[in-house]
This record gives sequence, structure tokens and C-alpha cells, in this order.
Amino acid sequence: MMKFQFSFIFLPLLLAACAHAPQHAAQGDDPEQHVMDMSVVLPAMSETATAPTYPRMELTEQLLYTFLMADIAAQRGRSDLAAEAFAKLARVTRDARIARRAAQLAYESQQMEQALELLKLWQELEPKAVMPKQMLVTVLMGGGKLEEARPYLSELLAADSKNAGHLFEQVYPLFGRYPDKLAVYKMLLELAKPYRKGAETHWVLAQAAEAASLHDEALRELRQVRALRPQWEWPVLLEVRILQVKTPEQALAVEKKFLDEYPDAKEVRLSYARLLLEQKQYQESRVQFQEMLKQQPENAEVAFAIALLSIQVGEFDRAEKELKQTLATGKKDGATVHYYLAQLHEAKKNEAAALEEYQQVKGGEYAFSARMRMAYLLNKVNKLNEAREVLHQTETRNNQQRSQLILTEGQILRDAKQYDAAFKVISAGLEKLPNQPELLYEAAMLADKQGKLVTVEEMLRRLIQVAPDYAHAYNALGYALLERNVRLEEAMELVEKAYQLDPEDAAIMDSMGWGYYLQGKLEKSLEFMRRAYATYPDPEVAAHLGEVLWKKGQKDEAKLTWQENLNKNPDSAALKAVMKKYLP
Repeated sequence: MMKFQFSFIFLPLLLAACAHAPQHAAQGDDPEQHVMDMSVVLPAMSETATAPTYPRMELTEQLLYTFLMADIAAQRGRSDLAAEAFAKLARVTRDARIARRAAQLAYESQQMEQALELLKLWQELEPKAVMPKQMLVTVLMGGGKLEEARPYLSELLAADSKNAGHLFEQVYPLFGRYPDKLAVYKMLLELAKPYRKGAETHWVLAQAAEAASLHDEALRELRQVRALRPQWEWPVLLEVRILQVKTPEQALAVEKKFLDEYPDAKEVRLSYARLLLEQKQYQESRVQFQEMLKQQPENAEVAFAIALLSIQVGEFDRAEKELKQTLATGKKDGATVHYYLAQLHEAKKNEAAALEEYQQVKGGEYAFSARMRMAYLLNKVNKLNEAREVLHQTETRNNQQRSQLILTEGQILRDAKQYDAAFKVISAGLEKLPNQPELLYEAAMLADKQGKLVTVEEMLRRLIQVAPDYAHAYNALGYALLERNVRLEEAMELVEKAYQLDPEDAAIMDSMGWGYYLQGKLEKSLEFMRRAYATYPDPEVAAHLGEVLWKKGQKDEAKLTWQENLNKNPDSAALKAVMKKYLP
């Protein structure tokens, strides 16, 4: 059996949100006369408990010249030259402020080895300062030097043990690119031993455990977080993400319990609504989105999601009202709402209203899909020329859309039994997209309708060369030979290749069954035919199944199979032909 392909596009709901925070600024001091003092350029060190002591030395012509050259280079964006000059000054003067400036410039110019050297010098010159330790951890982690970063991180934690949990939160993102997640977890676990009273510490350990695929350890840490900060949403979300892989029911229960206790938790409620949606609990998912809308009445995305869920549960009148309310707010892209209103009218079998809504989709991500549906609906009411005109006036953005537009025009012509015109449209498309698999396949199907076996074989062999894993190419060529009862051995080899590539496809199972029938292997034929019909009770499959049953002497079942399918498909030429053959 050959398989024709056509798609009805219904795109899923997507909701997303993100937030970012700004960073810092700096201040300066006054310079001292005739002394090498860089505080006019560099911020004062505020990390130490007491004011640092800076070296006092004679400002020689060479030092002044080097400093001026370094400063000019920095001002002109040559941080590489400025870094080198400030590095020389730092080594000569051993001034912590110059070491800091040199380290920062080296870091900005991506001279990481030099940045490390200067950061270590800065740390040596100002051992109580926090910033060089922080930058050392950053640079070392960025270079994948986990163990080298450990002592500096340990010092940072010890220096401010009361805020160790917050520091863990701040530094944890630095470990994100380190490939050995287990090593990261083990190191953090060791460093965290003195600071396990804070929820933030457990939260970081939970994230590190989850990244290392240590799900039980992550869950244990998350429960510690929940005990210390029961109202915190992010640990709940991570726990749910871990649980839903194996126990989605438990994940739902966790979120439901949390929302019972903290009903204003927006992120958890959104997660709960989505998880219900994934598990096809549409009614309850809609309830959760409605709760969100109460909290955020101006949120057009949530209102839109509710409308789509009403469509999903078949409450079309309610969905139409909700979509129109969303449209009236002006806060949701109008083209998107019109597209889904059109989809809703199609579901209600109101093609005229659907066409009106599709015509309102003037742009945006659904514009192309709307034009395809307009052509389909116009063709459905026998307005073939208008349907083709819509397609001819449709703009395309890429080869995928160009291919789909050509296929759609070919298919509506084929539906009108204008096979020559359809073949010309597809052939013209192949001149522009010569190796497009769907166009090659459609050209072969149309050639088959015209009885042009040579063209069928040419197109399908070309398709097999272009896309060697395209199962339906092998199946279509094999079935074309089987249908004509020629080259049966080669035909079965092709169909068997298709079956290896896609053993669950009903059309391929039908071809296998028909091939065995032609070879006289009725038991194997019946096995494949029954599987094909159970998967896809198509009239052509019913015709084949009945014929095999008849040959096996199971005539009553054959007649019943034909008649039941004919009742559902009264225009089937395949069923009428086989019934006329055996039931004259």
C-alpha cells in the first residue's frame, strides 16, 4: 500500500519568563603629591577590616612614563598593551592598587595566565582583601582548574562564615561549565561541611548533586532546604523536575501540597499547570491557569492558555468567548488569536467563519499556516481556482515552506483528479528544489496515478539515493511492482527494506501482507494484514484483508470486513472493486 501524506497544523502552547539583575559601580580617593599613588584611577579597597598600607616610593621619570603609556593604552581600548605595562609597574612598585588594575586589564584582554600571576600578587600584597580571592576563583574555574580554586574558595567561606550559604550561591554558577560534575559535587560537599545550617548551602548541594545525576542525594538535600525554608519555590521546582522523570504522580502531589500551603506561589502554580497539561489532565490544568489569572488579571498569555485548554476539552463556545476576550484586551498578538479562532471554527465544522478568521492573520508566526488552511478550505468547497490563487500569493521564508506550498497545490489538484496538472506543478517545484524528498515522493505518486511505472521507478530510486532511510520510498516502489504483479522477488526485497526501517507503519505492513499473498504464503500474509488493519483500518487495507480471508476460506469474515468498512467509506473504489470481483 502506498501512503499519501498531508498535515493539519495545530501548534502547542508555549509560555516562558526570565529575569536578570544589574551589577556594580566604583568610587575613588584623592592623589598624594610627588608619591606614586594610583587611587585617582583605582577604587579604594573596602574588603579589608582596616585600611591597607601602600608603598611610598619616588616617582621617577621611567615610572611616570610607563604609567602614562599604560593609562593612554587603556583609554584607547588597547587593554592588552595596558595590561602588560601595568604588570611591569605592579612588579616594580608592589602596590596592591596597581596589581589590581593590572589583573583586571589582563582579565579583560583574555591574558589568563598573566591575570592569574597578577591576582596572586595582589592577593599576596593584600591578603585580607576579598576581591582577589573572588577573581582567582573565577579565573581558575574558567580555566578548569578545580583543585587550584579550592583553597581560595575555602578562605572566602571562612572569612565570612555567617554568609557562607549566600557565597555558595554566588560562586556555584562558576562551576557550570566544568565537565566533571561529580568532582564538583564532591568538592562542594567537602567545603560545605562547616556551613550546613543554612538553606542556601543545601540548595547549592542539591543543584550540584542533580547535575551529577545523583538524584537521591539531590532529593535528600532538597528536603533539608524545604525544612529550613518551607516557602521557597525554587527547591520545589527542582524536586518536581527530578521526580517527574520516574514518578510524575508524586511530582504532582508535591506541587499540590505546596500550593495548598502557599497558594500565592506563582512559579510553582505555573509548573503545576504545565505538568497537568503534559499528563493530559486538561480540566485541572485549566483550573490552575484560572487561579493564575486571578492573581494576574492582566496576563494575556495566561488567558490565552485557558482558551486553548477549553478548545482541548471540547468546550468550543466557552473557548470562543475566552479567545475574543483575549483579543479585546489588545495585549496578545492579534494574528495568533485569530489563527486559533479559525482553528476553533474548523473544529466546529464552520468553514466560512474559519476562512474569515484566517484572513485576519496578516503576519507573524502563523501567517504561512493560515494561508495553507485557507487553500485547503477553499478547495474543500470546490473553489479550486481560488485555493490556487491563495497559494500563488503566499510568501515563503525558507525551502521548507516553499516545498509545503508546492505540495499543497499538487495535492489539491490530485484531489480534483487533475493528475497531469498536479504532476506539472510538482515537476516545476523539483526544478527549484531538485533533491527535496517529499516532492520526489509526490511526483512518484502522481506518476503512479497516471500509470507511468518508468517515471515512478525513476523518481523513487532518485529519492532512495537522496534519502536512503526514507522507508516509504522503498515501500512505494515495492508496492508499485506488487500491484502490477511484476518482478516479485525484487518487490519483496524493497518492501522488506521498508519494513526494517519502519516496522510499525500500517502501509508497509499492508505491502508485506500483499506480497506474501501474491507468493501464496497465506498464513504470513494474514498475519501482516491483520496487524495493518488493526493499526489503520483504511478501505484499501480492508480490501486486501478480505481478499486474503476469502482465499483462506474464511468468506463470512471477509464479507463482514468489506461491508463494515464500506459502510464507513461508501465511496471507496478499492472496496467496490474487490466486492464486485468476489460477490457478483
